Amino acid sequence: MRMNLLETINVAVPVRQAAEHYGLKVSRYGMACCPFHNDRHPSLKLNEEYFFCFGCGAKGDVINFVARLFDLSSYEAAQKLTADFGLDQKPPTAAALPKPKHPCIRQFREDEILCFRALTDYLHLLEDWKVRYAPKTPDDALDDRFVKACQTLDYIGYLTGILTVGDLEERVAMVDELMKGSKITFLKEYTASKKKEDMRHERRNDADLAL
Repeated sequence: MRMNLLETINVAVPVRQAAEHYGLKVSRYGMACCPFHNDRHPSLKLNEEYFFCFGCGAKGDVINFVARLFDLSSYEAAQKLTADFGLDQKPPTAAALPKPKHPCIRQFREDEILCFRALTDYLHLLEDWKVRYAPKTPDDALDDRFVKACQTLDYIGYLTGILTVGDLEERVAMVDELMKGSKITFLKEYTASKKKEDMRHERRNDADLAL
């Protein structure tokens, strides 16, 4: 099985290493000032596989990071990383890549990324609801989505924070709990369905305004 260039780069170049290479000062805890907004206090978390900013919400893998940092396409970012880190333009076969020291480590990382993406997607949905459906006047009835956001936003932010800055033991426990009983699958499906509902609602509003 041969990996494509993007997959090869994501395996070969840790996000933190790339950030430091391009001038970011990363603390021992993996935090740095975010280059994607006016960040006075470090709000960007970086580890080997992804980055996430608590301030502006920027997130992704090493290719996303470089593409955004230098205003490049994903392919251009991949080319830059290949040149800057001396990678082979011809992707190696999967068999040629280093194997994880323990098979459980790889599975944990995959599950952790799955949980992180599901939580951050839901977090952004709640943030949108809290602004979009906030009452305009004191007499307005409270929208259920606004109430849900007010009740849930801090908790989801807390869970996301554990996966971002927690120690290994905390992250393992969190991922294990989220993967039980298809909780994370339900959260992904719930978030996707609510986003579709919001889109349909916006289309109806646009159609009403056009009449």
